[in-house]
Amino acid sequence: QVQLVESGGGLVQAGGSLRLSCADSGRTFSRRHMGWFRQAPGKERAFVAAITWSSGSTYYADSVKGRFTISRDNAKNMVYLQMNRLKYEDTAVYYCAAGAATTRVADYAYWGQGTQVTVSS
Repeated sequence: QVQLVESGGGLVQAGGSLRLSCADSGRTFSRRHMGWFRQAPGKERAFVAAITWSSGSTYYADSVKGRFTISRDNAKNMVYLQMNRLKYEDTAVYYCAAGAATTRVADYAYWGQGTQVTVSS
């Protein structure tokens, strides 16, 4: 059983930064690809970033490329999303997901409860 718990969300002004964290309770975290998604009000859940189990490859949505960085610490069972130069349109609930390194929601087997990120303009 894998449980994912996100933290680090909050209210930030446009241009600011936030760092999201996701704690994975599973025993095989170091062999698990991980991803971040987000869902804005009235919109579908959308891919943000993904990282392979070895951190050998990372993937980003075009809308966040160059501003967001995904990373992981396999010794701590943690995955992070550093978000810089935040924009109003980054406002959403951010979800940590486990089990794939793709852009498709259906490919991920486990999900966290989400953390709210609000960017004020």
